[in-house]
Amino acid sequence: MTIRKFKLVLLPILFVFSLFTSFQINANTTTNPKDKLLITILRYVLTEGHYKPQKIDDAFSEKVYRSFLKGLDPSKRYFLQSDIDEFSKYKTQIDDQINSEDLSFFVLVYDRFKQRVQESESFYKQLLAHKFNFDKNEIINLDYKKRLYTKNSNERIDVWRKQLKFNVLSRLYDKITAENDKKKEDKTYQMKSFDVLEKEAREATLENMNDYFQRVDELTYSDWFSSYINSIAEEFDPHTTYFDPSVKKRFDISMAGKLEGIGARLQKKNDYTKVVELISGGPAWKQGELEVGDLILKVAQGNEEPVDIVGMRLDDAIEFIKGKKGTEVKLTIKKLDGTIKVISIIRDVVELEETFVKSSIVKKDGRTFGVIDLPKFYIDFDEKNFRNSATDMAQEIERLKKENVEGLILDLRNNGGGSLKTAIEISGLFINKGPIVQVKYRDRLPNVKKDIDPRIQWNGPLVVLVNELSASASEIFAAAMQDYGRAVIIGGKQTYGKGTVQSVLDLNRYHNLKEDIGALKMTIQKFYRINGGSTQLEGVHSDIILPDRYSYMNIGERDLENPLKFDKVKQADYTLWNNYENFSQTINQSKKRIANNNYFKLIDQNAKWLKKSQDDTVIYLNYKAYKKDLEYHKNQSLKYKAIGDYTTNLTYTSPLYEKTLLQNDSDLAEKREAWHKNLKNDIYIEEALNVLSELKIKPEYQ
Repeated sequence: MTIRKFKLVLLPILFVFSLFTSFQINANTTTNPKDKLLITILRYVLTEGHYKPQKIDDAFSEKVYRSFLKGLDPSKRYFLQSDIDEFSKYKTQIDDQINSEDLSFFVLVYDRFKQRVQESESFYKQLLAHKFNFDKNEIINLDYKKRLYTKNSNERIDVWRKQLKFNVLSRLYDKITAENDKKKEDKTYQMKSFDVLEKEAREATLENMNDYFQRVDELTYSDWFSSYINSIAEEFDPHTTYFDPSVKKRFDISMAGKLEGIGARLQKKNDYTKVVELISGGPAWKQGELEVGDLILKVAQGNEEPVDIVGMRLDDAIEFIKGKKGTEVKLTIKKLDGTIKVISIIRDVVELEETFVKSSIVKKDGRTFGVIDLPKFYIDFDEKNFRNSATDMAQEIERLKKENVEGLILDLRNNGGGSLKTAIEISGLFINKGPIVQVKYRDRLPNVKKDIDPRIQWNGPLVVLVNELSASASEIFAAAMQDYGRAVIIGGKQTYGKGTVQSVLDLNRYHNLKEDIGALKMTIQKFYRINGGSTQLEGVHSDIILPDRYSYMNIGERDLENPLKFDKVKQADYTLWNNYENFSQTINQSKKRIANNNYFKLIDQNAKWLKKSQDDTVIYLNYKAYKKDLEYHKNQSLKYKAIGDYTTNLTYTSPLYEKTLLQNDSDLAEKREAWHKNLKNDIYIEEALNVLSELKIKPEYQ
């Protein structure tokens, strides 16, 4: 959760003014005075304003040291061990340099990195000028943590040789597969030889590497200095990030929702671009094949030759992926099970309509239930008459009540959060009144946020469906419903685990230079449940755990570097809802059903296989072995095909008010038909309905 405006008083204004107006720079230094100024401002802002400030000491220095080197050279193909030995004298001195505005560590590493990049440019062309031996039995391990820095240039060249050989091998396999497909379609087609295809694959890889090094060469001193600044900022927590002026501009555009592309949030994971969130209503979300956890290996514009983005900076990778509405992008994806797949997506803008509340009616054993889907907790503070999720939710419940539904499922799967205000108001629709969440600033007592409206919009059975991607405001709502005993929480083992709030702070308010020095997105608050526990890291543990593809993986906050820890505060004063007659019995019955359900067993087996595949980082560089390994993963994934074929005998329909709209809006009718089909084939919704149908309200509360 990010808030845009935040007033932070760090130092007396006169002191800040005098500090920076008296600032001088040594005439012999090659660094920009702005950089030293930025270091000073960053240090004060982080130590005085961050929710959990780090002590800038030798331990902090070592973490920044490792983070910066890893960020520059994650696959250890540039720096030599002798470089690391030389850098290591600064391992415990970076804290002192931060305090004294000394940039000598950064300058040394930056200059050496430029030198090593130039050296690498001198030999990759030579390596790609000669045919690779794909009969040779050798491997490359993509777990870079296990890789040592090379001792000399010959070792470093061999690291590059293996990496380039892998790049060529991947392209070669694709080309041979395409040739075989053409032959199947046309028996008279004359297939290209292995040698011709191998040469084409090398030439394509060479072109890709030329483009890669051109982009690296275009990066400025300021770009690399921003990386260093972020190595400092991100040691406080993974959501604290420095935005240089150009990145800040892109962030403002993205917050306004004006960027066109595929509608996915991406993250750098070592050398890879990883999908961490799909935006509801976005092109990738609608296309349906891209999933959280997928690694994007290559990007092609329509039918053009794909560009290898492994090892590319995230900003550069995103530039290839995003584009104008209506254009096609083809992503070569490595799935969680190790299979490689090409996905075609037509770029578009996110459809706001798809982020709004929607509902469906379902009949089960002659009884009527409602399913409400809430993709995000939306609100627009700038538009008084704009829709918000709380008023929409209240209206949707009233409409479902008119159709005499006996219970509600609220689906928060993949809901990444949004407005805290609406999360509190929506919680209030299901309880009388009382605390919903505790929000805490650094060194202050928690502020208990309450629902003060005694009205209850829905007092019947309620089931909340979550998964590992339900985050932030979703977790606040689910936690409140769980703490009150108001709803059964069903879904993944635990939710995302993001229990912090960030603010974007303009750093230009702390200096009087005429240059823009950017902004800082900084963690300033933490969320706590009304039972006292934080949602940070732990998220919300489901009352009923349903196995899914992420069951054995660290996903969410737990998969990030330096997350803030879980802790507790004093429990708020609240009264349990206690209106269910058979709450515990219903949960136990569901657990028995799940344990005996063959499809859930298959999903669990698939989750174990996915975890095993994720941990397998060895790539065979012998063509036959590479092909055999890919085909093995493909065949193994077919064992779990039945999961995607699952269906039920349930029928989902639109509520009465919407049926009139559908008659006049074919586009909306098509979207609802697709959604209802997905619900029919959703084993998680089915089990949520089983739970809902068994929940009973005590007679005195009916």
